[in-house]
Amino acid sequence: MVTPLERLVDHYEHRYPVSWDGLVIGCVGQDVPVELVTAAGALPVRLAGRPGLDVAEGETYLGRGVDAASLSVLTRLLAGEYGRLDRLLVSRDCEASLRLFYVVRELRRLEPGLGLPETHLVDVLHLPHWTTTRYVGGRFAELVAVLERWTGSRLTEQKIASAIMAHDARRDLWHAVSVLRGDLRLTGVQALAAYGAVLPVVEHNRLLRQLVKSDLDVHTGRRVFVTGSSHDNPEVYRSLEESGCVVVGEDHDWGDLLAARLVGEPTLAALVERYQYNGPTAARASISDRAAHTARAAVECGAELVVSYVRRHDDAPPWDFPAQKEALGRHGIPAVMFEHQEYGSIDLAEVFVG
Repeated sequence: MVTPLERLVDHYEHRYPVSWDGLVIGCVGQDVPVELVTAAGALPVRLAGRPGLDVAEGETYLGRGVDAASLSVLTRLLAGEYGRLDRLLVSRDCEASLRLFYVVRELRRLEPGLGLPETHLVDVLHLPHWTTTRYVGGRFAELVAVLERWTGSRLTEQKIASAIMAHDARRDLWHAVSVLRGDLRLTGVQALAAYGAVLPVVEHNRLLRQLVKSDLDVHTGRRVFVTGSSHDNPEVYRSLEESGCVVVGEDHDWGDLLAARLVGEPTLAALVERYQYNGPTAARASISDRAAHTARAAVECGAELVVSYVRRHDDAPPWDFPAQKEALGRHGIPAVMFEHQEYGSIDLAEVFVG
């Protein structure tokens, strides 16, 4: 009998193409309000890159000085690897995502034969000001109009509220997954699968509930917390865990940050504030906020070591590391940085694995 964990892993490892009767909307970045996509009756599918892919075609348009994860996403888009994507939403969560949006928009205009989907930019700012809230509210209102045009479905308050509650329920379940991992009943690789499986939210919630109630094995290993670049694939986690570690937590937006903040009140106004104050990510938060969050999260999950993994051309995380290391040191947690890493791999030094 296939277990809930095995099903989640399968939906993670075989994310693309997606089998779905309705509109499929690709999403790039953590700032796309997937609740509104769900409310419109479409399936939001977050796009991941593929380590090892030849990204020469992506470099043709984005250049070489761009994070390889974004190069891989563009290359996969151009190759049709994601299968059917009816539309594309790109958030301005980092500079690489913004550049990808402009490239896709221009390629669609100049080379329609490529078959790239119509795209829309979701511009979310994260400053703690009422003027920022007003700005983000305007961008969400624009997105509502775009989704209504794309789907032919009116996004009523009731539909939005229902979608918000479903996605908040998933965030609660993701938090339960994080607790299981902290108890070593899930590995880091398995937790990433539970977070990143591509499913309609209701079906995802059903499998997560079953997972939380499952009888799971207990794992052993050095308890490691991961910071730095985000991980849209399990390869680095797998390398760490094959070296004798267990990844018990992280602070990137393909993992625990997905569950860090609920919407709460099921209204569009509350949704705006959830995304405005979501984070803190390396690309958008202050160094002090990142350091405080990393230290607090590492302590909460009982980490014995913090690993800052930094991909080549991902410029933000190295600025955070000195403050993170200092904050972690106050709790007696050592930290090590692996900088200039190739996408999907980590060069583990002997001093670390030994």
